[in-house]
Amino acid sequence: MTNYIGIDLGTTNSAVSKLDETGRPIIVHNPHGSNITPSVISFSSAKKYDVGEVARKSLGEPNTFGRFKRDMGGKAEFEAFGTKHTPESLSALLLKKLKEDSESTIGDIEEAVVTIPANFANEAREATLNAARKAGLNVKHIINEPTAAALYYAFHSGRELDGTYAVYDLGGGTFDVSIISVHGKNVEVLATEGVSKLGGDDFDKALQKIVAQKYKEETGFDLEPEDYNLIDAEEDKKSLSRRETVKIGIRSAGGRTNFEVQQKDFEEAISSFIAQTEMLCETALDDANLAPSDISEVFLVGGSSRIPCIQKSVERVFKREPVSFANPDEVVALGAALYAAYKSDGKFLNSIQKQSVEKISVAEITSKFFGTISVGMDNARDQLARGNSIIIEKGEKIPCTKEESFFTMGEGQTAVNCVVTESNTKETDPKFVKIIWEGDLELPAGRPANQEIVVRFSYDQNQTMKCSFIDVETDKKTEVDLSMGKGKESADVDIDKFMVE
Repeated sequence: MTNYIGIDLGTTNSAVSKLDETGRPIIVHNPHGSNITPSVISFSSAKKYDVGEVARKSLGEPNTFGRFKRDMGGKAEFEAFGTKHTPESLSALLLKKLKEDSESTIGDIEEAVVTIPANFANEAREATLNAARKAGLNVKHIINEPTAAALYYAFHSGRELDGTYAVYDLGGGTFDVSIISVHGKNVEVLATEGVSKLGGDDFDKALQKIVAQKYKEETGFDLEPEDYNLIDAEEDKKSLSRRETVKIGIRSAGGRTNFEVQQKDFEEAISSFIAQTEMLCETALDDANLAPSDISEVFLVGGSSRIPCIQKSVERVFKREPVSFANPDEVVALGAALYAAYKSDGKFLNSIQKQSVEKISVAEITSKFFGTISVGMDNARDQLARGNSIIIEKGEKIPCTKEESFFTMGEGQTAVNCVVTESNTKETDPKFVKIIWEGDLELPAGRPANQEIVVRFSYDQNQTMKCSFIDVETDKKTEVDLSMGKGKESADVDIDKFMVE
């Protein structure tokens, strides 16, 4: 049997989903019978590695890596047995294992949709899609995680959703909140906010600090990281989500030390993170020009949304109790499976599966500002200065095409520096934007100044942006495609040279 699958590549855990014969999305179990696979890789030699629960038990030890999604698209490096890995290469190894495990259970995979945090920058999106390609996955479409979750809630709620909803997605490493209009199976994103490094990993580290402080108060000694690692903190964090006190036992060279941690102490330690999520929720409402009273329901996504003070925070912002009628660890993958079937050519879907997804419609928006660098008059200083000109606004409905005209500055100018910028806020100062691509447009010599140059950005439903810099007189162009793995190609290790234990 050939399948279309959805993959939630998570910071802490990952999951794979497909449609069953009746057209319902279901989780594909891993070889251990679990619905989720820890996103942890442990190397036993230069060329052998393990993935999942066995690797998770080694987290904190040398040659074992987790939570690398938080650094996706960045310059972080992880060294194991003399080989340097990046978040992209580790993600590729993880996706390769998920692919192989799924194929052993359900058969061939025709296409996959890999979900991405809505707040991911261009480099992180490129790195994720490069990782999927290196893992041997055929990925033609992507979907943002909150949108995938909303799609599943719309499909699975047992009633016809009709209104405006908030999707609160707090996982192991990232936070997203999206305001979404849902009518039946039609999902339209109105606004989205988020941060790429805020989630359960931060909460685990906060609990580690509490335990280290209490240990020193009890013993007078500093707590060694291996005596209470992130796995220990994660398990105790889960316990604090169910009860007000958890007993901690630390066995070290000095013997065993026992003490308690109160839920209220943990909540206080993560209060600054919660305040940040509340601010982003309020910003998303403002971006959508809505008040909390306009929101029909708030859907919870991500394992960290189980924490009681998080749920109270959501209720405080949106003035209503949040809803979670499915496993928050699985809804993103389940929604991705629906999207994968919907976007496929349908040749491997039965009639019931086709009927299940035929009425789906998803309308996304841009999550960043995209612009270019130009020179203009700085009125405050009465002089020419470089500035960032926004071409595509954040929150623009996609697909979209936007363009703006600029003009050459000098007589006989033979080239124009072409720059594509990205920012979370509407910045005009080049110092506060990220340059995601840079090149040149060559021009014919001997022309006067003020020759028109059109800058055109096109952003499609797959969140691929095509940027064109066009000399109007000659129609000469410099073009680049960004995202969907078509940008910078990293010089990572060849994952096909590795073996899974």
